[in-house]
Amino acid sequence: MTPAKRAPRRANAVDEQDPKSRVTPLRLSVFVRNDFGRRSVPIARSFERWIHAALLGRRSSRVEVNVVLLGKTAARELNRQFRHKDYATNVLSFPYEPLRGEKSGLLGDLVLCPPVIAREAAEQGKPPRDHYAHLTVHGVLHLLGFDHEQARAAAKMEAIERQVLASFGIPDPYTAR
Repeated sequence: MTPAKRAPRRANAVDEQDPKSRVTPLRLSVFVRNDFGRRSVPIARSFERWIHAALLGRRSSRVEVNVVLLGKTAARELNRQFRHKDYATNVLSFPYEPLRGEKSGLLGDLVLCPPVIAREAAEQGKPPRDHYAHLTVHGVLHLLGFDHEQARAAAKMEAIERQVLASFGIPDPYTAR
């Protein structure tokens, strides 16, 4: 394993020139650990941009997110261990649960599986980068507590995903190509 790359970025969620602004600027740190390899995997800055966009207006102050890229065997093992599903999945989200009284900016961990993402992108006829963006945003929304178990919750989550992805010029991921 290689150590995570630290890539802190400060992004303004509000106009810092406005003294009446009550929202604290978003200070985002994204740590990327790539245990898979570079082939067709976006750079750390791309993950930072997608995560920042997903958090904008939904979270303020200091936020940390870990992104881990794993091969199919390791992703399958995590999916089996934590979701009791025996296959490699595209993204897993592990929200951080701080101890009582603990002050932590850690939102949680995202685990992405590049081979699954590449296969799905090819099957869906979309650029792999767009699929990475979608799954990163999707995973961050899970870290924030969104889910898609019920139709109303799924509709809300998908609407946010569409809005965030559109800000990058990425088409609706839920329409057939």
